[in-house]
Amino acid sequence: MTYPQAVLFDHDGTLVDTEPQWAQAKRAVAEHYGQSWSVTDDHATLGGTVQDAARTFVDRGAPDSVEEITERLAQHVLESMGDEIPFLPGVRALLVELRDAGIPAAIVTNALTVIARHTAEGAPEVLTRIVSHDDVTHAKPDPEPYLRGAELLGVEPRTCVAVEDSEPGVRAAVAAGMTVVVVPGDKPVPDGPHRVFVDSHEDVTLEFLRSLTPPA
Repeated sequence: MTYPQAVLFDHDGTLVDTEPQWAQAKRAVAEHYGQSWSVTDDHATLGGTVQDAARTFVDRGAPDSVEEITERLAQHVLESMGDEIPFLPGVRALLVELRDAGIPAAIVTNALTVIARHTAEGAPEVLTRIVSHDDVTHAKPDPEPYLRGAELLGVEPRTCVAVEDSEPGVRAAVAAGMTVVVVPGDKPVPDGPHRVFVDSHEDVTLEFLRSLTPPA
């Protein structure tokens, strides 16, 4: 067996540098509702769903629904991203390597499908599947999103490598039976079994991924 048979990527902070856009969107929406949004709020919602952030605005008195606020947040992010996909350093080169090697990849994210699809369109020949919050009953840190991603790619979870930057995502992938490459994120991820830490996104090459071993 050639390992890995597939690579599953988180989205924000792993594939693309959209964390600043989300932070700006939350502040713009907070201003719209006469509220505030702090760095503490950023950290509290990191790795969670967009709906969780939207629910925070509702809990603080916003008159609109979670669905309406979610849509407003997504629109802010899409507008700030524009046509140029903000891939993190080294990511585009890795995606090319995976494509050329015939190794399929997917986006597994708590973000919205519309955002992940925008990114996938920047690498359509390799990021062929998307699992978002809209596609599962239980979001990360539950393993369901990663199990679903492996199923869509037609491979066993233990033959996949996941790439993540946040603790909820790492927990989800490990629980799904995958080895997880942990790239630097906004909050440190604790050490633990089946977690391989790298110093930068550029360290994640196909050669590096092939040097890993599947969980026993």
